[in-house]
Order: sequence, then C-alpha cells, then structure tokens
Amino acid sequence: MSEAFDRLARPVQKWIRGQGWRELRAIQAEAIQAITSSDADLIIAASTAGGKTEAVFLPLISQVLDDPATTPGFDLLYIGPLKALITDQAARLEGMCQEAELPVVPWHGDVSAQVKTRATRAPRGILLITPESLEALFIRRGLEIARLFGATRAVVIDELHTVLDTERGVQLRSLLTRLELALVRPLRRIGLSATLGDMALARSYLRPERPHAVTLLEAKGGDAELRLQVRGYVSGEDDPRAASATQDIAAHLFGNLRGTDNLVFAGSRQSVEIYADRLRTMCEKERLPQEFYPHHASLSRDHRAFVEQRLKDIDKPTTAVCTSTLELGIDIGDVTCVAQIGAPFSVAALRQRLGRSGRREGRPAVLRQYCVETGLTPQSDYVDRMRLGLVRSVAMIDLLLDGWCEPPRPEALHLSTLVHQILSVIAQRGGASAERLYRTLCQAGPFKQVTQPLLLDVLRALGDPERGLIEQHSDGLLHLGGMGERLVEHYSFYAVFQTPEEYRLICAGQELGTLPMLNMLAPRMMIIFSGRRWVVEDVDDRDKVIVVSPGKGGVPPKFGGDPGDIHDRVIEKMFEFLQGVDLPPYLDATARELLTEARTQYEQLGFADASIVPLSDLTAAIATRSGTVKSITLALALRAEGYEVETHDGFLTVRSKDALEQLQARLMLIAEGGHKPLFSEQTNLLFEKFHPFLTRDLLIADALSSKLDLPALPALAQSIVAVQSSP
Repeated sequence: MSEAFDRLARPVQKWIRGQGWRELRAIQAEAIQAITSSDADLIIAASTAGGKTEAVFLPLISQVLDDPATTPGFDLLYIGPLKALITDQAARLEGMCQEAELPVVPWHGDVSAQVKTRATRAPRGILLITPESLEALFIRRGLEIARLFGATRAVVIDELHTVLDTERGVQLRSLLTRLELALVRPLRRIGLSATLGDMALARSYLRPERPHAVTLLEAKGGDAELRLQVRGYVSGEDDPRAASATQDIAAHLFGNLRGTDNLVFAGSRQSVEIYADRLRTMCEKERLPQEFYPHHASLSRDHRAFVEQRLKDIDKPTTAVCTSTLELGIDIGDVTCVAQIGAPFSVAALRQRLGRSGRREGRPAVLRQYCVETGLTPQSDYVDRMRLGLVRSVAMIDLLLDGWCEPPRPEALHLSTLVHQILSVIAQRGGASAERLYRTLCQAGPFKQVTQPLLLDVLRALGDPERGLIEQHSDGLLHLGGMGERLVEHYSFYAVFQTPEEYRLICAGQELGTLPMLNMLAPRMMIIFSGRRWVVEDVDDRDKVIVVSPGKGGVPPKFGGDPGDIHDRVIEKMFEFLQGVDLPPYLDATARELLTEARTQYEQLGFADASIVPLSDLTAAIATRSGTVKSITLALALRAEGYEVETHDGFLTVRSKDALEQLQARLMLIAEGGHKPLFSEQTNLLFEKFHPFLTRDLLIADALSSKLDLPALPALAQSIVAVQSSP
C-alpha cells in the first residue's frame, strides 16, 4: 500500500486487508509516520468520520505488538467524554485487536464489576475510560495506580475540543499530571478532535509546559460539498405571515427528511418531545411506518441505544430529534441532513453537528437552519424588532463558512475543581501536606494561576469546622474530615461538573417556576421569564431562590439571548450583518424579509449612529457590540450605579427609576476606572459544583477570573461613550 502501511505490525496489516481498504487515508498515513518515528505529543484534527481513531490506534497497537512491555499494566489509555462513545470505540478496536489477541477493556458505570476486577488483576491491552471513572480509580485504588499503568506508553484523548476550557478539562489535566507523577515519567499525549479553534491554545492544553513540542496533523481538503438553507418563520397572531411555526417546521421536516437518516437538534428536552410528537403524529396520520424518535439524556439508556442502532441500520430510515446528546462522535453512520431549530449556541457546536452529514464520498453535507421570530406589534421590544435570533444564526453560519470557531478561554482559577482535586489527592494518598498539594496541583498540575497564599486560603476554607471537609492531624498532614469522607465516598463526587442548578423564582410569595443559573445575577438586573419581564430583588444561594418583582417597559422580547457565553467574534459578526446590505444566498424568502426588517429597525432605532438609544423617559438600549462576558461585566457595573439592567446578544436594556440624563456621565466614570464594587451580598457566585465550600472572597476571585472581564470594562465603556459623542 505505502511506506506507512509497511511500518505496521503484521496482525494490524492483516486487519486492514480484511477491511478491503485499497489505501490508507492521508491523515492516517501521516499519523503512522509521526507516531512511529518519534515520541512527540500529537494532535490529530480531522472531520467527523475522517479516520482519526484508526489513524492513532493502528500505529500505537503496532508498537505494543512489536515492542511488548516488560512490566504489567494497561498498554494504552483512551479517555472519552461519553460512556456511549467508549462502548462504540471499544467495538471498533476489538476488531483491530482480535488478531493480535490484545484485550480491549471499556470501563464506565455500566460495565460489570466482574469485568473490572478481571482487568485490574492482570492489566494489559487498551483501557477505555471516562475522566470520572479514572478519578474513581485514583480514589479507590490510589496505591495501585503505578501497577495498573506501569506499561502505559500513550494516552489518547478523544473529542479534545470538548474539554479545552471546561472544569472537566481541568480535572482531566490534573489526573494526567497525577498519573505521570505516580509513574515518575511522562506519558505520550495524543488528542483527537474534529473541531478546534486556536491550535496554539489546544497545544497548550495538551502539554502546558512544552506546547511548541506538540506535533499537529490536520486533514487537508476532502470536505464534502455543503448545502445549506436558513428558513425563517414568524409566530404570533398579528402578522400575516404567522401561523403555527412549530407545525410548519414539523411539516417541512416531515416532507424533506422522511425516508432518510437525519439528526434534528431541537434545543431543550421539552422542544425535542414536542417536535418528535408532531412528527410521530404525521406518520400515523399518513399511515406510514414510524421513523421519527426523540433522543435526550432523560430517556432510558435502552431507548437511546435503540435510536442509535436504528440510525446505523441502512434498511430503516430514522430521524433522531435530539438535544446535544448526539453531537459527539458516537458512531451512528452517515446522516443525510442535520437540522437546527433555533439559534445555535456556538459555532463549534454547529460545526460538530454538521460533521455528521456528508460523510460518504460523493454525498453533500446538508444543513437546514430553522429560525422562528415573533410577529411584530407597535408594542414589540427592540430586541424582537432587530430579529437577533435570526441574526445570530446567520452570523454563526457565516463564521462556520469562514472556518472559524470559538477558541478556548484563557486560564481561570477553577477553584471549584481545585477543591475537588484537593480532596481527591488526600483520599488517594490517605493524607497529604499542603506543600505536596501545591507541588502536585499548582506547580506541576493545571492550577498554575493559584499562588501558595491563595491555596492556603482554600485549605483554610475547607478546614473550617462548619464545613468539616479536611482536618490537620498532629503529624502535620491534611486528612479528610467527616464531611469530606462522606462527600468523597459518594459516587456523585467523581464528576466535577453538574447540570445547571435550578433556582425557584418567587414573586410576592408565589412560585413562578424554575430557572437554570448559568449567568451572573444580582439585584436590579432584569430577566425574561414566562413571557414577562421581572426585576431581581434578591438571590438566595442557600435555598436556591430568586425573588423578583414585575418589571415595567412594554412587551418583553421573545429572544433575549440564550443562557451561556456568546463569543465577542459572534457579536461582531452580528453587527456586521445588521449594518450590511448583502443578503446571503442561503436564506429563504421569509428569512430574507426578516433580515431586511432587522437592518431597517437597526437604522430606525438609531444604532447606526449611536450606542445609546433612548426607548422612553426611563429606559435606554445600549449597544455593547461585545460578547456575553464583557456585556455582563458592564451590566453589573451599571447595576451598582442603581440601574436595572437586562442583557441580550450585544445589547443591554437599562432602566432608571428617575431619569436617564446621567447615564452617559456614569459610563464616562466607569471608563475612567471609577466604577463601584460589582458584587453585592445578593449577587449569585455559585456556578460550579464545589463552590458552596468556598468563602465569599474566594468566590469573588473565581468569578473575576472566569465569568467577568474587569480589565476590559473601562475600554468597553469608553467605546460606547466615544460612539455616542461622535458627530
């Protein structure tokens, strides 16, 4: 076949011939050369179904076979983000390893204790594991880590982009450091990804102390033809274009997807169920076989596996209506079309989803984007008038076509995960000194932004008798306290992430519902809930309650910006579209009308010439032209000045109890660095799982390092004032 093929072990060559391959893919040949000719760390970036798994494991398995380890231990370590992905990859690797009689060991919560016991007694072959299960190994078998991984020569991190800037990613980096310290030698690290933004930051994640030494292999060309359409819909009774947008979208999906395999990303679990039910009903009405099925995390594992298996079956057309559960690399075969209902959350997620389509040679990748905007009335909010949901969708598609996606954020303190790792190290070793914790986690590990004094503050917080997480014995070592032992012994400890905490909304003693806490909230900030504006009066982190009162100011927007962080570049692109004249060719007639409306409203409202636009005597809109982090930082600064503030994509709605004459002067004061403290006692600071165990000062430090951009605040305020003052 090629020189790369000749470098592989004979059993591996035999497996390749058995697959009927006439040649290796370019990325596979490059990876074989790179892996067999050096021991450098490596990132392999290729599209979904681009052959990354074979690219990395064909040469690694060959090395294990040609140069067997002389010590016991798993030969290779694979870390994947999902149990389903591990199960899927294990099935693929078993074929490669069967001829070589090399064990493949999937390890997660659904794998039997008997399989795990057998593997730990005689560890060898390939261990496939999630970060959480690896954490459990450190805690339960801390003294055996060196034996279990004594022969390990490489660790493969799949879906690298999903962990770059997350708490889970910090946990994984910490575990890899602790593993290398236990082995007293480095492990080769190989990252696999279909979606990476800033490669320099990706290299820094994989090997922080030597990012320049990380080899990068990117698949060039070979991308499928892309066919895409953005379809606009209007909901509401007062617009002649309006009907039932949900029913219209379901009808379009039914008419265009039936008879093929597809993925429909519908957003929330409730939305998934609504669309799946509409599509099921249409099949029944037409007396056609059922081929539309919901897929989300709340459904049983058996149901999800049933849907995934149907997608692989070429004889059974299947469309999965799903949340992000099918975004990652679970093998579901080739799908004809990817549909997205509602504005995408990130360009990276959109690219990852689109990679599911067009995987077969000669087949195009197909993306259908459905945008629902509300019908306008004289009372409509300016956010709805500017069609920000549609504009965000178009902006993200344009960035997708440009090849851009969100880079990982700069390093934050990650104090919640630091708490987790402190407890984990102490549990693993049966006790640890403060000095060892600093060397392991901060000097060698991922918490390099944490100084010794800051670590000591964290340890004091954990040692507070009211928390009882750790205690210092007479030998000077830190041990788990009573609460710490109970926490670590519970299976829920192993994960550093959690689903967003649901806070109850209370108005005048009556519960309105629950809201996931994803962004910072403080008194005098405004939120949209159940079609109404509400002013936050108090945030109780202990009881998970947000006390609100009815907000004023007309009809609230239907689209106010989804929870989560939207990148600055996405907002910049949104404003480019609002200020532009060209209509992208992939918009349908309604979407073109909506974008034209958005531009007209943008101009008529006055944003083309100003950044502050009065909406009434007491209310103004501010165009921040910045992403979520900077906009929320400014929102908190204005809230501290006494304003009620509501956040949107690139905009703030500001309300004063008296008048707005002083708004520009307050912004000038902020531009000069004279802002008041951003945090009140009621500002919620609990974003991560282990935040409740930290002091308020530590929570403020963590928020400033991750959720806000205080250094950028003066320049942002200055830019707003400058636009306002220009002729």
